[in-house]
Amino acid sequence: MGNTADVLDDVRTQIDADPDALGEARNRLRLVRDASAGLYGSLRTYASGSLAAHTMINPVSDGDGGVVLDRRFYPALGPEGRDEPPFEIVAELCDLIGPLVREQYPNARIYTSKRGPKVTFGAPVNNQNPTVDLVVALTRKEGSGLWIPNLKKNTWEPSDPEGHVALLNSVGSSPRSIRRKVIRLAKAWNMQFVFPGVSSFQLSVWAHEFVEQGMGVPVGLHALFSGAASRLELHQATPDPLGVSVNLKLLRPADDVRRRLRKAADALAEALENDTDESDVYAALNRVFWNYVDAEKSRGLAAAAQSLSRRQPVAAAALGLSGITATIPPTRSYGG
Repeated sequence: MGNTADVLDDVRTQIDADPDALGEARNRLRLVRDASAGLYGSLRTYASGSLAAHTMINPVSDGDGGVVLDRRFYPALGPEGRDEPPFEIVAELCDLIGPLVREQYPNARIYTSKRGPKVTFGAPVNNQNPTVDLVVALTRKEGSGLWIPNLKKNTWEPSDPEGHVALLNSVGSSPRSIRRKVIRLAKAWNMQFVFPGVSSFQLSVWAHEFVEQGMGVPVGLHALFSGAASRLELHQATPDPLGVSVNLKLLRPADDVRRRLRKAADALAEALENDTDESDVYAALNRVFWNYVDAEKSRGLAAAAQSLSRRQPVAAAALGLSGITATIPPTRSYGG
């Protein structure tokens, strides 16, 4: 797996999150969490999403987190109270954190997304300006997890964002590192499409399911693509791994996502099968990471190999060398 692993390592270098922007995203999330902790009845705050799971890629887009409210202070809120919807408590939180955040970021603005406040900061770092998305969560009387808002419907839904982070950060350090690398690569593949077909969380769940201990990055990435494609080919949904929320939803029609996954799985399989041929590996992985793997390099390597197979003068420059034209004899894998 030398050539396949090397090319994927190069892709990972290209998609690595900028450390300054990553640090800024963590600081911004910490600031918003600290501000939200002052809300009446708050129990705790938490980090979630790619920052907490260590799977952020370039560009650094946002930091996710939440504030957990003790339902005893809000007996009317939620399905286990008097079914009071979340809109007013979210608006109250926006009013609280806005002035506090603007003490450090004068251009900050507070909006609402599907789950709670969304904070923009108006202060780019290395041409990246990460936002913060905060979930207003409510403890549950029965069952695990939390109630979280759906502001589009002004209702509450069960979820367990803290449990999801703990799950993705579980297992030993070595398999955890491989899984994180696989997730980052899968996210980069997904984001190449004009309309990505899968959420980052669903890719992470697939990695948790299909990447097994002992797999390296190339085999693990193939396992994710192939396992997810097979699931969709069987018309099966992906359940919440903690059994709290509803089945995970795709962002595009299932047939479209299935075709994308199978194409990527087949290309990874081809690269692994022809791992000793660098030009074949580049050609195969270009079909997976067309924004990151140069197809021209594959054609150049193939042309150089073809030149070496003929006993005739070959320009040294064609082989990436300097010097005069020389006759390069055909090479073999055995003596004589």
